[in-house]
Amino acid sequence: MIFPIELAAWLVFTVPLVGAVLTPLFAKINGQLRDAMAVLVGFMTAVLAIDMVFSMVLAPESHDYTLVTWVIAGSYTIDFGVLVDPLSVLLAVIAGGIGSLIILFSVGYMTGHDEQGNLVKDPSLTRYYFFMQMFVGGMTLLVMSDNLLMTFIGWEVVGMCSYALIGFWHNAKAPSPVPEYKTEGEYNSACGMKAFMVTRVGDIGLLAGIVLLFTITGTFNYTQLQHIAGDAAWAAGLSTLMIDLLPVVALLIFAGPIGKSAQFPLHTWLPEAMAGPTTVSALIHAAAMVKAGVFLVARMAPIFIDMVVNVVGLTVFFETVAWIGAFTAFMAATMALVQDEIKKVLAYSTISQLGYMFTALGASGLIAESVTAYSAGTFHLLAHALFKALLFLAAGAVLHAVESKSMRDMGGLWKDMKVTAGTFLVGALALAGVFPTIGFWSKEMIFDALLHGGQTGLFVMAFVTAILTAFYTFRMVFMTFFGKKSHHVIELESHGHHVHEAPWSMRIPLIILATLALCGGLFELVFFNTFAPVGEALAHPFEWSHIQLFALGPLTLLTVGIWIVGITPAYFIYYKGKGDFTNLRNGPLGRFLENRWYFNTIFNRIFVDGYLWLSNGLRTRVESALLSFSETTSKGLDSVSKGWRRTMTGVLNTNVLGMMIGIIAFLLVILFL
Repeated sequence: MIFPIELAAWLVFTVPLVGAVLTPLFAKINGQLRDAMAVLVGFMTAVLAIDMVFSMVLAPESHDYTLVTWVIAGSYTIDFGVLVDPLSVLLAVIAGGIGSLIILFSVGYMTGHDEQGNLVKDPSLTRYYFFMQMFVGGMTLLVMSDNLLMTFIGWEVVGMCSYALIGFWHNAKAPSPVPEYKTEGEYNSACGMKAFMVTRVGDIGLLAGIVLLFTITGTFNYTQLQHIAGDAAWAAGLSTLMIDLLPVVALLIFAGPIGKSAQFPLHTWLPEAMAGPTTVSALIHAAAMVKAGVFLVARMAPIFIDMVVNVVGLTVFFETVAWIGAFTAFMAATMALVQDEIKKVLAYSTISQLGYMFTALGASGLIAESVTAYSAGTFHLLAHALFKALLFLAAGAVLHAVESKSMRDMGGLWKDMKVTAGTFLVGALALAGVFPTIGFWSKEMIFDALLHGGQTGLFVMAFVTAILTAFYTFRMVFMTFFGKKSHHVIELESHGHHVHEAPWSMRIPLIILATLALCGGLFELVFFNTFAPVGEALAHPFEWSHIQLFALGPLTLLTVGIWIVGITPAYFIYYKGKGDFTNLRNGPLGRFLENRWYFNTIFNRIFVDGYLWLSNGLRTRVESALLSFSETTSKGLDSVSKGWRRTMTGVLNTNVLGMMIGIIAFLLVILFL
């Protein structure tokens, strides 16, 4: 250990936040200094996070460190503190470790060539590195916080950075890839705005849930919430209204993860998030943003598991989490089957794999052996972070080489990009859950938890989704790296642009991530031993000793069946070129999948077109009616004024007569009232 664990816990999010603020200053001094400092800050964050892992392994205990009490209101206080436990350290390592590799990869990726072949850096690199470091800092703040309020602050920082980075190339002048916009820049801006607006829907629910939970429990602090949750006397003191309200509060809190982690029905923003640089996609999909939602459910699940003993209605929270996860996993996998853009395939696979995590975490509150499902969900979070970062960065190297996102513009790249292709293949094997990659271990655990927990429906959906995953993953591999070179690649090479391997600054992160994805299953033992304190903090502790490590059995045969049933057709269709599925692709099912189950269309009709219809209706009907009323009233008053003006003759007798009539009328009113 290099640092005391308390100091490391504070520095792990302070360093990247300060680094982001200083980025413009470094850029003023020298562009290379700015790049070097961004990489240095990234690796300092990673070192701090890894240092906490060693501390946690040597002394697996949870600590709640308070720096200052920043809100005092009567008997209520809100502290500015950090919670150091296995879950927060795991997420900090993912955000800091993978974030540092992505920033290193950016040095080569954000550099291109001009027409003369000279190296040219993106002119907005200062803005890029500012938001990348802020992104990592916001995510680590989110996961290290010891209370819901600080978590929400980090949550919003992450949301702001994702908006800015998805629309990073907002001034690109190339033609838009979709007909609704003129330029690529307009499209990129709209994608960033869509991500921001859709996730805000979930954030509103989350904020409402946090406030209501504070109203019921009197605290935002996770440790205090855990103690309260296991206190039967506290539950007995709750009114019936509060008992009925708790499940609603839990579901409102879950609205935040639904938006942030792109789960049904708020999943539509993530595929469009591919508009940003591939490095940004890697950060969003692997290390930050979407992982925030899974983290929050993992953070709150042990609290609600304790509460559900006294508040049975909270079971609906776990059922909702599990079934939304399972449905989203299946739905996104079917969408990935027909995508031709390599980044879109990876985007739908992210949505699908996040669904697996929610399925497992939801099941932790539904089955007797909560620990198996909880550990499976959190271990798959780690596994997915590793292989998805690898796949996105490798895809970025491919895009860099062939200057196209479409897999139909690729093919036959294996010979020219052996390192990229080899590492991509490792990531694909992990995504498909093939032995011995880390994806095999984590998916095997999820299947085991669902099957032996009696969740047959969830198990069947997860199993079918795994077959689809294996198919679309190897469809992507064969279309990108095998077979003949596409016409696009041949044309590039005819103009002197030979496809070549990425520079070492991009290859090193790929090799590191591929090694971790290949050997990550070895983390399993350390992972569970380190996580034991999470269960021990519960009023009804997790029995970690009940976890069964890998052993050959019927479930393993089913897993092997997934590889055969999923990968074999992909091999014959996209490697061997057998069969013609054009009619199927152009048929109703193909159009249904290609149009993403028409959710985008339906949501656009309801929320975009509906809003425009309502605003037009208000303008043409309500506003017109108000204007007409105003005009009529004005004309009526004008007529009355003109008529009254005729009585003003200037003759004294007439004026005295008018005054007398007024006085008599006033006296009559006084007399009879």
